[in-house]
Amino acid sequence: MTQGLPHWDMEVVFPGLDSPEFEAACAEVDSLLARLESLFNTYGIATDGGGDIGVFDELMLAFNELNEKVRTVTAFIRSFTTTNSLDELASAQNSEMDKQLGRLRKLSKSFTAWLGRLNAEELFGRSQLAREHEFAVMKAEIGAQHLMAASEESLASDMEITGMFAWTKLHGNVVSRLTASICLEEGKQDLPMSVVRTLASSPKREVREAAFRAELEAWKSVEVPLSAALNSVKGETLSLGERRGWKDPLDETLFNCNMDRATLDAMMEAARESFPDFRRYLSAKARCLGIEKLAFFDLFAPVGESADEWDYDRAKSFVIEQFTAYSEKLGSFAERAFRENWIDVPPRAGKSDGAFCMGLRKDESRILLNYEPSFGAVSTLAHELGHGYHNLCLNGRTAVQRTLPMTLAETASIFCETIIRQAVLRDGAPSDQFVVLEASLQGSCQVVVDISSRFLFERAVFRGRRKRELSSREMCEHMLDAQQATYGDGLDQEQLHPYMWAAKSHYYGRSFYNFPYMFGLLFGLGLYSVYEKEPNTFHGRYDDLLSSTGMADAATLGRRFGIDITQVEFWRGSLDQIRADICRFEALCPTPV
Repeated sequence: MTQGLPHWDMEVVFPGLDSPEFEAACAEVDSLLARLESLFNTYGIATDGGGDIGVFDELMLAFNELNEKVRTVTAFIRSFTTTNSLDELASAQNSEMDKQLGRLRKLSKSFTAWLGRLNAEELFGRSQLAREHEFAVMKAEIGAQHLMAASEESLASDMEITGMFAWTKLHGNVVSRLTASICLEEGKQDLPMSVVRTLASSPKREVREAAFRAELEAWKSVEVPLSAALNSVKGETLSLGERRGWKDPLDETLFNCNMDRATLDAMMEAARESFPDFRRYLSAKARCLGIEKLAFFDLFAPVGESADEWDYDRAKSFVIEQFTAYSEKLGSFAERAFRENWIDVPPRAGKSDGAFCMGLRKDESRILLNYEPSFGAVSTLAHELGHGYHNLCLNGRTAVQRTLPMTLAETASIFCETIIRQAVLRDGAPSDQFVVLEASLQGSCQVVVDISSRFLFERAVFRGRRKRELSSREMCEHMLDAQQATYGDGLDQEQLHPYMWAAKSHYYGRSFYNFPYMFGLLFGLGLYSVYEKEPNTFHGRYDDLLSSTGMADAATLGRRFGIDITQVEFWRGSLDQIRADICRFEALCPTPV
């Protein structure tokens, strides 16, 4: 499956982590940091005092230049740490860069506090650059109200390196090196967790179940360090949030997502209303598989037979064809990503699980996959290329203008997924349509139902962590409660996954990381509906939206397309598209012999 699949090309950036070119880039980051620190000291920005409004342009230009360099250097290091957790040089470079990023976080907090003390109206009147960064300035005014004293913020930034970020790194290191012992037809094998988790999509139920049992045993073997990590991350979040005046970690997350509580409540209400429909889908899938009820390990089981084998070459050709049918710009972008080897494709030992896209330099990105031949993997490929296209549209914006909230960061990825799904549903053979419907509904079920369970789990963990540390047993109980509340009778209640808190890295970083994916799915579906109604005028407006996602809040951007995201009706409309797919899936679902 993995032989001959491409790895990403990073040598076009620097020859290696030990090259003079990379060392020079790291030295430049250090020099730019030192220069910015000097400016802060000269102008008194790092104190709780005032500051000269006339130095805004100099500081903003310095921030943008520094962040551009940091983006490239950190992405280069990450390209090694995520593909080989045993690379000691990469780990060392990553640790060194963590210190530099800690210095940058200090400066960013001081800059936010300083902006909050300025007269914004006067600033906009005097500076064109300030007007170009109006949203960032206005957001800083609010953010400044949630900062501790300068000395306390400086100490917090120093301690994050050995606190939250160290615990996050521990989780990544443990998981990337974790193996599970599993008995397959070839005999007993010790496989990397990233490989074991791909077996969840095996057509053989005995393989899926064996992988699931082996996975649970492996997670249990590391539950102590992982529960310690999760307790520490959530405990630090609560402590700092309280000192900064956030009543709830969710409030801070919504602020960072450029989203308000009314929008979240409307979206989650629509999601809850859709649970019975997703349970219909899960019941229909169980019938297709010839079983009474799905277990958790059946969620990713393939059903139906496609006329096409989705090997990687087939996936590349299909994605380019369908992207080009939407627009020459999108198709040319995909061709370039494949031609210039932006994508690391095969799963292997030491490689991070899952998939992601990271901006590298200018309009250039890198994409990590763990590809296995299925339409679901093709959809993931399109999704990550969508992130890359978003980066392309952001080219020309400054580093500060490109700072995206998680909610809007998923817009282009979901849109690109929808393009390829609709192509098969429109033109594919019935057997292909059925397979694609299943892959699409499988993904939507994860984004709406499973992410709802993650949201409930994280709320429960924060409630418990306010009182004391939680045991790994309590973590598992909260996870099972959340899965029961969302999947309901769509799954066998005795065959759920209590260790998803260990498997998902999102819990070990930013709080409530997951619900923005639901926003992205449903917002993207809403935009695609606009495209279908207004195909001749859509493309330019859409690209402009993507280029502006760091320059306005979500509700403002939605209004550009006549969308009111604060109303539950919008989210219901997007979910109605999924409901229609569920009905179509039920109609096409074959009865097993």
